[in-house]
Amino acid sequence: MKNFLAFDCGATSGRAILATLSGTCFRMKEVYRFPSEMKREGKRMRWDVVAMYEHFVRCLTQLGKEGVTLSSIGIDTWGVDFGCIGKDGQLLALPRCYRDPYTAGVPEKVFQRIPRERLYARTGIQIMDFNTIFQLYAQTQEQDEALSKADALLFMPDLLSYLLTGKAVCEYTDASTSGMMDQDTRQFNKALLEELGIRTDMLLPVVPSGTLVGTLKPELAASTGLGPVPVIAVAGHDTASAIAAVPADDEHFAYLSSGTWSLMGIEVPSPVINAESARLNFTNEGGIEGTTRFLKNITGMWLLEQCRAVWKAEGKDYSYAELQQMALSEADFPGRINPDDPRFANPENMVQEIGQNQLSDAQIVSCIYHSLADRYKEVMGQLQGFAPFQIEKLHIIGGGSANDLMNQWTADAIGLPVVAGPTEATAMGNIMMQAKAAGEVKDRWEMRRMIAQVTEVKTFTPKGL
Repeated sequence: MKNFLAFDCGATSGRAILATLSGTCFRMKEVYRFPSEMKREGKRMRWDVVAMYEHFVRCLTQLGKEGVTLSSIGIDTWGVDFGCIGKDGQLLALPRCYRDPYTAGVPEKVFQRIPRERLYARTGIQIMDFNTIFQLYAQTQEQDEALSKADALLFMPDLLSYLLTGKAVCEYTDASTSGMMDQDTRQFNKALLEELGIRTDMLLPVVPSGTLVGTLKPELAASTGLGPVPVIAVAGHDTASAIAAVPADDEHFAYLSSGTWSLMGIEVPSPVINAESARLNFTNEGGIEGTTRFLKNITGMWLLEQCRAVWKAEGKDYSYAELQQMALSEADFPGRINPDDPRFANPENMVQEIGQNQLSDAQIVSCIYHSLADRYKEVMGQLQGFAPFQIEKLHIIGGGSANDLMNQWTADAIGLPVVAGPTEATAMGNIMMQAKAAGEVKDRWEMRRMIAQVTEVKTFTPKGL
């Protein structure tokens, strides 16, 4: 029997999941939850990773007091953001947040030096303002002090692992989202960065998922009572961890990781980089075991969560069940939005931005659900044109997979069965990569079979089939 701890850090909150693995069965339970807080420093928005680390320590101390013996720890987060470590080993500044608008318009400036087509041809990554390459270019132009003094650049999961262990690595799946990695070598394309005047001496070699980072720092091992627990560089990008947990039995599937973002794509053995994928702005991100996550980023439940925050401030604290009923009551409402319109990225009031003071709360929820389903239909059609196999079903994983109405409307829209679950896919994928590092599972298909055995899924059949 082995105990694995997954720190699953989202852009709004994080939690610690403890899993017990015995043979082919495992159990999971949430043991700690904490906010992922943004801090404003003047006009800058930063991630308070120091506070996140302190929550990690509290969680580990709690487990130590309970007498838990951990086999390993893994951390997953969102992509693109990073912190800078100085020559003295200290964090030089809190990481900038991808929702900080300081990169607005930066891609166009980069394209004046490196054409968009050439950048995509080398990296295979979709063009989004907040890609790491654009953040680094903006910070270089600002003559950012922390960046100029950096001895190592660490992406968020690697930075948090460093705070726990004092050891620095650069894990493949998270590095792959940066827009800086060459798809041929699967290492950073330093020549490309140097054309932009970006320092490259601070970049570490990219290592595969499942690499041992190190063990808890001696003082932390002692203070928590846990001893020198290994920390594994799991699939550090949360979507990569989630896709590892899709309970599929063969390759004939598409996935939708549904949360703040909706990540919709397919798992392929090698990148898909051509004029059409560039035109449609698809991205090629790293998956486990050398696979590629060919996908599209779609604004997801961010729309609904931001509306919920507005309504809650007005004294209307709708539950998820109530929101589904509201959408159902306005199922025939014809209004639609483009979920990926930049005006929905971070408005002051999402309800007003969507409804323009003309829609009821129920109509806004219906509009969001239908608009997302329509966008999923559009992207599915594009994926079917790229896939080297027939897509037979869509696996929806993550928190959004618990939304039965949204699942049914999605099935109706795309005309394919939707298999919903698990909701805890990211944590499961994190844990399975730790189990693989420990020699408990062989490959991703064995992981998926094990997950399928312990996961209850629901299948939604399109109307008319």
